[in-house]
Amino acid sequence: MQHILITGGSGLVGASITKRLEAIGKKVAWLSRNPDEHSQKSFFWDPKKGDIEEDAIEWADAVIHLAGAGVADKRWTEERKKVILDSRIDSSDLLYKALKKAKKKPQAIVCSSAVGYYGFDTGEKLVFEGDPAGDDFLADVVKKWEKATDKFQELNIRTVTFRIGIVLAKEGGALKEMLKPPVAAPLGSGHQYLSWIFIEDLSRMIEYALENHGVSGIYNAVGPVPVTNKVLTQRAAEYKGKPFVNIGVPSFALKLGLGEMANMVLGGNRVSNEKIEGTGFKFEYGDLNQALKKIFN
Repeated sequence: MQHILITGGSGLVGASITKRLEAIGKKVAWLSRNPDEHSQKSFFWDPKKGDIEEDAIEWADAVIHLAGAGVADKRWTEERKKVILDSRIDSSDLLYKALKKAKKKPQAIVCSSAVGYYGFDTGEKLVFEGDPAGDDFLADVVKKWEKATDKFQELNIRTVTFRIGIVLAKEGGALKEMLKPPVAAPLGSGHQYLSWIFIEDLSRMIEYALENHGVSGIYNAVGPVPVTNKVLTQRAAEYKGKPFVNIGVPSFALKLGLGEMANMVLGGNRVSNEKIEGTGFKFEYGDLNQALKKIFN
């Protein structure tokens, strides 16, 4: 039985991939600061202090590295920005040190990254993995994060990095926030592109990367058809049975409420998934209506 070790296992994506891997007969364990709090098998680690339970790495045949403080959880004060960056770098550095030291190394490691790499707003241009990074706060975080996880390759471990788009899920994430107000409405102009992926396809993609030895390097983890903020909000409201008003929430109001974080929802990226599809990966929910139907029914 294959053993898979996950960092960030209790998060939205981590919980989904755990469920999927266990359903196909894998043994899953999490790395956690509070292992006793989970019913899931867990090993102790504390990236801030640089501590990790010795047996964790040698237990694992493969690692899925998702750890990092939520980017949209709190307003971006200077202190919060530091937490967002440090949580990604510290966890990646600790993992690297532990992997380097381990006598038995995992065969593969799948790392999460984000389409924020390309910048807050790349307009209508279709962006690919080889395109340059943006020059804003989030792009800078992602660049440093990928640099920290790139080092795994030095240890001769097959490394896959997924730049993940907007994850659509019933349990939380972007949709839940978009549909929180009594009436759904586009944000800003509503014309900004959102490159989305349904959580079940993302979990399948991570599993696919673990099992396919030809998959290596950086891939965009987004569905085949990016849509605008207005289209996503309107369709999600229809499926949820919620009123939709085609009057965008003004940019200044969002900036007032969210500060610098507003750039994240006012901008957008139209991201290509050609590279991962080129490896033979097939989407089950490549159509937005299919994904929303699955979520709201």
